[in-house]
Amino acid sequence: QVQLVESGGGLVQPGGSLRVSCAASGTIFSINAMGWYRQAPGKQRELVAAITSGGSTNYADSVKGRFTISRDNAKNTVYLQMNSLKPEDTAVYYCNARVRTLTTMNGDYWGQGTQVTVAS
Repeated sequence: QVQLVESGGGLVQPGGSLRVSCAASGTIFSINAMGWYRQAPGKQRELVAAITSGGSTNYADSVKGRFTISRDNAKNTVYLQMNSLKPEDTAVYYCNARVRTLTTMNGDYWGQGTQVTVAS
């Protein structure tokens, strides 16, 4: 199956920066899209940023101009560079991938989540 491994979460001060990474592994034919979602306690999970196989990107309005999503296709890895972090960015960040495998054309996979805390 497909596994998503996240790294890079942690504690940062307001105004600081952090980069989280997500590497996909397993029996993968291709990755159609990868993205980052986040969920704060008591709130619904929301899309933060996504990037398609064609390179198109989509950002939540709340992070536009501060966050940048990128990918390394050779490594099946997606990155989220988070700058000018605010306390309201505090959440568990989840990696998501839409993957073509032997048995599906667009399987939906999730990472385990990584905590990002923005506080003094």
